[in-house]
Amino acid sequence: MQLTLIENPDNTKIVLYKLSRIVYAETLAQSLPLVEAFSSMIYNIHIKYDKSFEDIANNANVFEVLNDNSKQNHLLNVNAKDKKFQMCLRVVQKMMNDALRDLVFGATKFHHTDVMPQWAMSRGYIAEIDDILFYL
Repeated sequence: MQLTLIENPDNTKIVLYKLSRIVYAETLAQSLPLVEAFSSMIYNIHIKYDKSFEDIANNANVFEVLNDNSKQNHLLNVNAKDKKFQMCLRVVQKMMNDALRDLVFGATKFHHTDVMPQWAMSRGYIAEIDDILFYL
């Protein structure tokens, strides 16, 4: 038996799902405000650093969950039919369509409240939503 790999010819859908999985894994889809804030931070990175959404979706320096040793890496494999993932998908689509307002005041960095990265020690966060702090 020969297996055939079916590839999605629409790259924007691939990137949409990658970003949605990242948003889900980083936020656990705890709340709509958090998912919207996190997605608006991604948009800020896109604008401020002139990065494509695809480049952002593949950047393990921005998103810890992309590292294989991350404790939340397994969440990237969420079932696409999961209701919380579907919420992330809708919000990320809205963000990619430039229809999501900036809820984090231009922030382009974040970390979870249970860690304190070295880069954050000399900065003040500008927004706190659920268990994520956002920074310029």
